[in-house]
Amino acid sequence: FEKIIKIKTMGSNKIQGELWGKNPEDWALIQEATGSAGYKHVFDFLDLKSTDKLLDVGCGSGFFSNLAYLKGINVVGIDASAPLIEQAKKRNSQIEFHIGEMEELPFEDNTFDIVCAFNSIQYAESVKSAILESKRTLKEKGKLVIMIWGNKEDCEAGDFLKVIGSLLPPPPPGAGGPFALSENELLENIIAECGLKIIDNTDVSSVWDYPNAETALKGILSAGPTAKAINNSGFEKVYEESAKAIKPCTTENGSVVYKNKFRVVISEK
Repeated sequence: FEKIIKIKTMGSNKIQGELWGKNPEDWALIQEATGSAGYKHVFDFLDLKSTDKLLDVGCGSGFFSNLAYLKGINVVGIDASAPLIEQAKKRNSQIEFHIGEMEELPFEDNTFDIVCAFNSIQYAESVKSAILESKRTLKEKGKLVIMIWGNKEDCEAGDFLKVIGSLLPPPPPGAGGPFALSENELLENIIAECGLKIIDNTDVSSVWDYPNAETALKGILSAGPTAKAINNSGFEKVYEESAKAIKPCTTENGSVVYKNKFRVVISEK
């Protein structure tokens, strides 16, 4: 699931922050680690140094921020959800975490060597504005890392997302779905429009392996879109449909396995 961080529409930050804060412990302990393959790719690709300063936009419960910290990087995290930020502080109290908005980052120009946005920037009111704001905070030759879903046909979780989408309120006209930025190189085109040079574009395989259905449901029901579906359709309906949706990916031993791909696009200022 993508994490939605603060956007500019009136009241949306409060709403989205609350959605992502419904089950912060389940997100922290189960779901946030599903992005690990993308995090590893970034560490492998970038030659990070202890002198580097990194901003984690949409940091959630601080899973990636903590990994970077353990590698000796100077990390700052920001997210819309106060409960997730509390989880992040519990994970690592030495990291500087903020509650805030990706389209109005509370940092000076030319502050960071790396800005990362893992499964967050696609839910900005204006993706271009959010990218430009991240660019503003980057130093010259700084790197912007964005991770989104890969192609729909490469993501088994897409079937589950479709079920959740059917339980959400009708979207506004022209609203894109979770794979909108992945189609027709839309993200890459926006990055180019913002004056950034793409230096890496890789689809990374990501296997979500839950030990059982109960754990799988706890993890996937901790995401913001699912919380919104619960608000709209009721917990029982969402739980029932979710339990049905995971059955095709349930193995003989009861584990639930989703094979997906994340697209990691790294650009330079």
